[in-house]
Amino acid sequence: MSDSKPLLPTIGGGPTPERADAARNRRKILDAAAKVVAEDGPDAVTMNQIAHASGIGVGTVYRRFGDVSQLLWALLDDRERRFQEAYISGPPPLGPGAPAAERLDAFLDALVDRTREQRAILLAAHSAAPRGRYHTGAYQVMHTHVALLVGQVKPGSDATLLAHLVLAPFSPDLMHHLTVEQALSSERLKAGVRELLALRG
Repeated sequence: MSDSKPLLPTIGGGPTPERADAARNRRKILDAAAKVVAEDGPDAVTMNQIAHASGIGVGTVYRRFGDVSQLLWALLDDRERRFQEAYISGPPPLGPGAPAAERLDAFLDALVDRTREQRAILLAAHSAAPRGRYHTGAYQVMHTHVALLVGQVKPGSDATLLAHLVLAPFSPDLMHHLTVEQALSSERLKAGVRELLALRG
């Protein structure tokens, strides 16, 4: 990926301007959801509860986010913004300035850590809408980033397809199984992802 061309889309699907009051309401709703998740876990989130906690009418909450799964994915998108900044413009090897293969390794290592940290909320959102992950801004940005790096590591490859396959092991249900039910360490997961992909071969 060229360091001088910011080719990645904005998380959330594009730079759609918001009215000031709409932006404030969105922030209140997401802050309320984050507080409920932190205190009671993602399974405790309901639209009525978030409306009450945020002081926003429940109709507005539904119109803005649709259902609980979309609200949880929006909360994850919100948290992903800082991660996006790190791999788009942060220091190497995660950010620009390192060879594509090193950047890809650093990105996948960081993704293992972030998926473990956000495991509970990812799993709750995935359980509510199993295919919802692929329509989030966070996934679209990650996919674009990985496709660009894969295209540099393996010129001439079907980088768009390979990027989906590279990200497939990070499905919340599989990561929950590996980290909780199998109790695998982050180090073992990172080594396994690299060995599975063997993109440098």
